[in-house]
Amino acid sequence: MTHRQCYSTYSKKKKNKSLLFFAGFLLGIICFISLYQVSVYFSTNESCMMCHVHPHVEETWKLSKHVNNSSGVMVNCVDCHLPPKSQTINHYMAKAQLGLKDVWGYLTKDSTDFNWDTKSELEHAVKFIPNESCKECHKNLFPAGVTDDAITAHLYYEENETKLNLQCISCHLDAGHYNPDYSHGQMVGVPGAGSKAATGPVFDTATVVTTFADYTEQIPGTTVSFNMVAIPGGTFKMGSSPKEEFHNADEAPVREVTVSSFFMAEIEVSWNEYWAFYAETMSEGRTPPEAVYANNSNPDVDAVSGPTPPFGFPDQGWGFGERPAITMTHYAAETYCQWLSLKTGKKYRLPTEAEWEYAARGGTETPYFFEGKPKDYSDQGFMRKFFSAKTEIISDYVIYDKNSKNRTQEPGSVKPNPFGLKNMLGNVMEYTSDKYDPEAYSKGGDKATNPSVKEGTEWVVRGGYYNSDAADLRVAVRNYTRHDDWLKTDPQQPKSIWWYSDIKGIGFRVVCEPDETIK
Repeated sequence: MTHRQCYSTYSKKKKNKSLLFFAGFLLGIICFISLYQVSVYFSTNESCMMCHVHPHVEETWKLSKHVNNSSGVMVNCVDCHLPPKSQTINHYMAKAQLGLKDVWGYLTKDSTDFNWDTKSELEHAVKFIPNESCKECHKNLFPAGVTDDAITAHLYYEENETKLNLQCISCHLDAGHYNPDYSHGQMVGVPGAGSKAATGPVFDTATVVTTFADYTEQIPGTTVSFNMVAIPGGTFKMGSSPKEEFHNADEAPVREVTVSSFFMAEIEVSWNEYWAFYAETMSEGRTPPEAVYANNSNPDVDAVSGPTPPFGFPDQGWGFGERPAITMTHYAAETYCQWLSLKTGKKYRLPTEAEWEYAARGGTETPYFFEGKPKDYSDQGFMRKFFSAKTEIISDYVIYDKNSKNRTQEPGSVKPNPFGLKNMLGNVMEYTSDKYDPEAYSKGGDKATNPSVKEGTEWVVRGGYYNSDAADLRVAVRNYTRHDDWLKTDPQQPKSIWWYSDIKGIGFRVVCEPDETIK
């Protein structure tokens, strides 16, 4: 082959490579543009609605502040649910992951089986609202016209965002999807601001109790009454043995405990009862805690200082009335008992841990006061991957993760225990007057009479709540407060002594000590 022929062959090969490179480059651009256009299409609100078929998702979005506002600016689905576009890689990686998940769900799941109420809760929302997206638009947290309370909250956010992992959505849950029952502002719809308290005749006097029998208490000066059940004293086995399914170490050793007779409320303190207390005793928002403590501990003072206004709706928008009052601190519960005692002339207080368990058992010695084994009802364990837990009996007596719809329920929705008490298990955790000690039972001896633990940093809470698994609803299960964690996102300084910001399923019920003349 001559030099001329070699050069010609080389020239042709080079030209072919150039054509291939150009064609590949052009094809790459076309693919990129096509993928981008697909991405744009599947970033529209209409495409989001194809998979996200929440019964009210489009309506609540259109009614939210992100659409229905004075500026006329519309915030789209992807603006909130994806990292901002300025974070290009994160934006498209998150989009790809969510897109694949949505497609898989669309093909394999039935949307009618979804618990939409649960998906509207904060615990779910924080997983799908990147905080960076909120900050991308809201760069100024102190715009003109912002309230003093908002300034306080936003300053707290700025100072503690990283340390406490605070997110904008924690306070602004209704910003993207309107919820008429949600508000992060000052409480409305309570006595003094559009009352939701019980209506009816105002009681002049408290109920007179002359015998040890059930009675209905009347709170003088209010329209509120509630039922008290006579619990006869006795001896029982407190705690659980290691043989009990899901047994915990702090439930042992089992010991013999004797308690004196007492009266116990049929249900947890309701919102009707708690708002009566709030309406009469509410404190100014800036009342220093030390001033409250000094007043309420003074035996010569015949009136107590009550709660300051809460932030948002403490009922979480679930409803007031007979539902259990929630989110109050242990101090608030004790102050309620102090107020109720002054109003009625009786001695109301929180139950001891021993009284609570004795009353919850109702004379039984089994894991629950009704029939059934914890493993049959619990979702814990390997077999639950293949077989569903039983619900037939437990659902008659307990509001828990299988029937609660992720919220508290009316006490009338369950049957009472053998003593006639409702919601001793489930619905809300209940405060006791005991401090928590994991070794309390071993320190108290084999036998005890009216035991009470006064040393410790946290309080014992009992009974489980609306999101508890059946294993955590056994009568012997012990739990305790997490005071600092439950106030984590409270922006106030000092933090509230009345309301918790980070726990929903906590409440209490009262007991009353019989007069010495009553037998």
